[in-house]
Order: sequence, then C-alpha cells, then structure tokens
Amino acid sequence: MMREIPFFFLVIFAAVLVNSVSLADDTLTPQQPLLDADGTTLLDAGNRFELGFFTPNDSSYRYVGIWFYNISPRTVVWVANRRSPLPDLSGRLSLTTNGTLLLTSDNSTTVFWSSSDGSTPVRNPVAQLLDNGNFVVREEAEPNGYVAWQSYDHPTDTILPGMRFGRNMTSGLNLNLTAWTSLSDPTPGDYVLNINMDGVPEEFLWHGTRPLWRSGQWNGRYLSGAPEMETENLVQYHYKVAPQQFIYTYTIRDNSLPARITLISSGVVQLLIWVEDNQQWSVRGYTPQDPCDSVSACSINAICIPNGSPMCKCLTGFRPKNPTNWNLIRDWSGGCVRSTHLDCRNRTDGFFNQDSLKLPESSSAVMRTSLTPAECSSLCLNDCNCTAYASAQVNGSGCILWTSDLTDIRFFFGGTGQDLYVRLAAADLIAAYAESRPSNQRRVAVIVAVTLAASFLLAGAAFCIWRWKTKKSFVGEETEEKDLDLPLFDLGTIVNSTVNFSADSKIGEGGFGPVYKGRLTEGQEVAVKRLSKTSTQGVNEFKNEVRLIAKLQHRNLVRLLGCCVEAGERMLIYEYLSNGSLDKLLFDKAKSGQLDWKLRYNIIIGIARGLLYLHHDSRFIIIHRDLKASNILLDKDMNPKISDFGMARIFNGDETIAKTKNVVGTYGYMSPEYIKNGKFSIKSDIFSFGVLILEIISGKKNTEFSTSDQHLNLLDYIWRLWRNDKASESIDETIGLSFSMEEVMRCINIGLLCVQERCDDRPNITSILLMLGSDKTLIPEPRQPGFVSRDLCEGNSTSIMQYTCSNQASITILEAR
Repeated sequence: MMREIPFFFLVIFAAVLVNSVSLADDTLTPQQPLLDADGTTLLDAGNRFELGFFTPNDSSYRYVGIWFYNISPRTVVWVANRRSPLPDLSGRLSLTTNGTLLLTSDNSTTVFWSSSDGSTPVRNPVAQLLDNGNFVVREEAEPNGYVAWQSYDHPTDTILPGMRFGRNMTSGLNLNLTAWTSLSDPTPGDYVLNINMDGVPEEFLWHGTRPLWRSGQWNGRYLSGAPEMETENLVQYHYKVAPQQFIYTYTIRDNSLPARITLISSGVVQLLIWVEDNQQWSVRGYTPQDPCDSVSACSINAICIPNGSPMCKCLTGFRPKNPTNWNLIRDWSGGCVRSTHLDCRNRTDGFFNQDSLKLPESSSAVMRTSLTPAECSSLCLNDCNCTAYASAQVNGSGCILWTSDLTDIRFFFGGTGQDLYVRLAAADLIAAYAESRPSNQRRVAVIVAVTLAASFLLAGAAFCIWRWKTKKSFVGEETEEKDLDLPLFDLGTIVNSTVNFSADSKIGEGGFGPVYKGRLTEGQEVAVKRLSKTSTQGVNEFKNEVRLIAKLQHRNLVRLLGCCVEAGERMLIYEYLSNGSLDKLLFDKAKSGQLDWKLRYNIIIGIARGLLYLHHDSRFIIIHRDLKASNILLDKDMNPKISDFGMARIFNGDETIAKTKNVVGTYGYMSPEYIKNGKFSIKSDIFSFGVLILEIISGKKNTEFSTSDQHLNLLDYIWRLWRNDKASESIDETIGLSFSMEEVMRCINIGLLCVQERCDDRPNITSILLMLGSDKTLIPEPRQPGFVSRDLCEGNSTSIMQYTCSNQASITILEAR
C-alpha cells in the first residue's frame, strides 16, 4: 500500500529539483547539452565562474558567455557567439562525440557558433568550466591531460589572471582583445588591443586602423611606456619576449580577489579588482592616461612632457621643422629636424644620453640580445643609418638600435623611464654637453659678460628711471609678459587676423569680454578672447587663466596658443573650435536635433576625461569652479573641450578643500557648500558635472527650467521623476529614437549621484568614468540633490536664504530646518 508523502518533504524535493535544473555542475557531455529554455548553467567547482545563456541589458538577443558567479550586476568575461546572436530562448550548446562545441537553435539547423579550429579530435570528450574561468574540452579520463580546445585561446574583451595574451609567430598563436561595440552589444567594436611583431614587439591599442597607444618595449622589469608596473604591489606580470613571440600573463598576489583586465567600449584598457566591502569594481590602473600616451603626440624627434609648457620639446640637437607653427600655435605635427647633419664618413658623430624616457616606437628597430652597451655604441657608429640606441634590458644586457627618425617618445618624472643614446653631429654634441656641464671657457665667458654688464650699469640705470616715468604702463606689460610664460603674439598680428576686431569677426561674448574669430598668416584659425575695459573679470583672472591652461595639455581641454599683452590690451589666443559652445546647440530646439544620443554620450565621456586629467592626472589638482555648458566647446568632430580657466584654482600637496569669501561662478552650477560656506573642492566640480549630464540628457537649462508643478529647478524635476520610476520622461524629445534606454538611465543615475547635497556622497571622477564605461559596475541609488526643498519630499519646513555672488547674481537656497 502506497503511503502518502508529507507536504513538507514535497516542498524540499521540489526545491532541489528546481535547483538542479537552474544550476548544473561544471561539465558538459555529448549526452547532456545546455539548453537555454531550461535555464541551466555550468558552475565551476570553486564557485567563482558561471557559464550559460544571457541577454545584455537593453538587448533582445541571446549569447553564450562566462561571467563571475555571485557578482552583481553580471560581469561577462567571455562571449562565444558575439558575432552571431540567437534571436530567442531556443539556444542549445552541445558537445559532439569528437569534441566540438556547437551552438545551434532548436528551431533551425543553423550553427551560430562552433569551437572547430582544426584541433585533434577527442575520443571521449567532456567540456569543463574550470575555477580560473577557462572553458576546456578534454578527454574525460584525463582531467589534467591534453586540452583539445579552450576559451583562454579565444579571448574577447577581457584577460583573466593566468590567461595568456600576445602572439607567437612560430606557433601561429595570436591573442587579441576587441572591445564590445557598446554596453549592450558584445559584437566586436572598433577598439582592438594586440601585439605588433614588426621590429621589437610591443602592445598597441587601435581605433580602427589608427594607433592610439603603445606600450613600449619589455625591458626585463616593466614595459618602457609603463614604469608604474614595477611598483604595483597587487599584480605580478610575467613576460616571454623573443624575436618570434611576445606573450604575457599576470597573477594577483591575493588569489581570492576577483580581477580582470578589460578593454571597454570607450577604448580604455582597465585593470579592475572587485572590492567586496563596496560591492563594486575598483579601477587600479588604466591607459591611455594623458595626452602623452597618444601615439606620436609630438611627431618625430621630439619628447612629450606631461603637464609641460609647452608639452612638446625637440630632442637635444634638434630644432622644430616649422618654428612658427611650433612656437606660436603649438602645432607639433611637423616634428623636429637635426640642427646639424651627421658626418658618418669622417666618424665625428657621437651620442648624447637623454634619460627618463619611454623608448621610441620600434617597428623598424632591431634588437641585439648578446651585445654589451659598448658594443652597441660601436655597432651604431659604424652604421651610417643608425640614429640611436638603448639597452634592451634595464640590467644593461642587449640593445635596441634605431635606423629611422625617432617617434612617440615621452618623459617620465621621478627618475623612472630609460636612457636613450641619440646620435648627434660633433657640433651639436659639444653644444649639448656645454649646456649640461659648464666648461672653464664658459665660465670665462660668463665673467666677461658680467664685467661688460657692470660697465653699462650706471648709464642703464638712468635710462631705466626715465623709461619708468614716461612709460610706466609699458614696463608693467613687460613684467606681465615675463610672468605669463607663454608664446606672445604681437598686437598687429591679432588686429590683422580679426580684421581690426570687426563686428563680422565677433563670435561671442562672456564675462571676460568679446571673443573674435581670427585667421593667422599661416592660415591657422584662432579664437581671440579680448579683456574688456568693463569686464566683470579682471587682470587677476586673465593671469590665472594663462598660468593654469598654459601648463595643461589634454585632448578634452581647449588649447591655449598664446597671449597678447601690448598697448593696454590683454588677449588670449586659443585654437578655434568650429562647432562653438555646447549651450548654443543643446538649448536651441532648432539645433539640438544635431545632437543624437551617441554624440551626447561621447560629450559626457569627453568632459569626464577632461575632469579626470584636472583632478587626478595633471601635476597638481585643479578645480575649475565654472564648469557649465557655455564653457564646453566642440571641435569639428564634436569632441568636447573644457574652456575658461579664469576661476580655476590649484590645490597643492595634501590640500583637498579650500574656502573663500569671494564666491564666484554661475548660478545653477555651483554646489550648495560653495554657495553657503564658500567651500570648494573637486566635489564642487563633480556637482557642476552632474548638472551638465542632466542638461545634456534633457536638453533643458537648469537655471531657466520651470513647470506648472512649481519645481525648483531641473534637478528637482528629474529627482521627482526618478523617485517615481518615470525618469525616462526627462529625455529630450529631439534626441532621436536610436538610443540605448539602459545607457541613458545609467547616465541619469550618475548625474543624480553627482548633484547629491552632501559633497562626501558624490563620487569622484575615476568612479564616474568606471560607471559610464561599463554596464558591469554596480551603481548606487542617489540621495536627494542639492537645492531640493526637503519639505516637498518629507514634509519638513524650510527657510529661504539669499546669497549674492561677486557677479551680483542673487541665489536663493532652500535649507531644511
């Protein structure tokens, strides 16, 4: 007689059954395929990685992939069918009896993906997901034996610890990274990281056919373009470098930490570590970092100096090919040429050591692994085509020899980098050493010069007194010129370029004064900011802007070409950006349709990268203090550039926050703590950036926004929509129909995080870029924005406080009591 099973045990049995359906073991066999309709996945024995079918956010397609287990949101590290997605839940991943993985659909015979690559068939195959994230096909009876196929040999956008990356010309191994097309589309995008085996092997990051970044050569301790690798205490790199191969792997010293190197869809390579306490990925390194990371930023025979003013400098013994472009408009494209031709026939050439460098691009260079430094020097001198040499290893063994112009060199501060021995003609060599080490003859010349100067001292003093009395203003300009440390344009050149500041040349007006478009005699278009006699900004702001931006070089900062201080005029000469300021397009409904979502998203990313440079990558921490849509300029390709540094401030050393009684800025963009207490920090710029993000998405100006519901401003309006799950209603109707809703909502979330009332709650720019660049990063829920009345949200009473800025703009702030 059958006994009735208690209901309690039925529930337990059902739970076990459901679990066995949704989560399989780590192995796939020919008899047990993985069916998407069943929701089954593979989980490795260490519970670190999971394999199965998934749909990216804001997509309807299905893919087979591997992701970190128990990390939310899902972080995918490998995709099988990234070129051929499944349209529905009918996917079937099976293993044939000869060891080939097949991805098919139950609704058709179409093969969407296969692991067939000519590998040797396996007699009794199994496919197993290992606890390092590798999916392998092997003999069932040999767990540690021959591997017929593995996902590690077919990376997508991620390198995991222990995974190989690189190229072996002998075996044919070629492992590249290719970014996803977007956050919701795993299809291979335009950014590729691979190994160039021409000459001396190096890593290259490409955007299509254009090289963006170069790693430099492996020197036994680090890549010459990344000396910070040597000080990394969390990651250990392992390289195998030979004429026919360049392979590297890396390990994490704390193996329990999930880690990955990923090429994200915006074209940045990031090293990320999972932080359990914060439940998010932390960026521990990334590239490219600054303008000098761009391939050949200063063209040939020149050194790129981060934060340098100017950024580019000719190698010792070389001069600019086009001095006018080089010195006045900072056009480095012509590069540098030798001051004196080499004289190989008479063997009078020598070498000058330039240290702390990233070694030049080496696709046409050769490596000699067995030579000593002395032998390298001799070999180079005996070859009339040899232009420079360097040690191949930091321990001095081997050498690299160049036989062409030297390009993509950068300088490293702090004594890192390598020595480069540049071949010079005798005359340039003597001059170089004389400049670096004064000789007795030079000392005599100095003494003679001082003596001659003293003989004219009395007469000169009388002349100077007369000059000071008669032309005091001119002397002031001379002093100012010396202080500015920037290429100087003469007044006549600027007058001619702007047609005597004609009304037709005028392109704008700001607190500084009018802005004119000009054209120099070389054809270069420039923008001229002319300090108005009645300007609300003054001489101090003028000098501040010159001193700051002259030392800043970044593709997302406007480029200052020079200034003019003459006849009472003070003018700044900038590169001309043909698409003008962002506000002219964004807030004009007749023009805002030109800004589709892709352009708006790229503008947000570009502004963030500019802020990253100011807050993190420049030599000093720089607070802009007036970040707004009218101070974002757009070049011919609609790339954004931050402009107007008249209000900016430098933070030195450990300084993180400052206070001022003179609150300057623009209503609607200033943070609460700045207006109320005069306190500003990098989080003040973050607040302004958050306002910009929300303006870019909504197409509405924060300071001019109003609705019939009596919202305080745009922040209040979007905050209310967000709390009621209606944030999509804030999206600009002119943005078009082709956009990722998930991406837009992600940006709204980030924008609201940036404008939170408490500055400590706002993320820093590094975290913001991580959140913008990856849909795999957990984004917290925002708290109330600044300037939002709490009584509208929580029923509290408020009081109104009035603040007046130095520009006489009255600002009303609602404070909760």
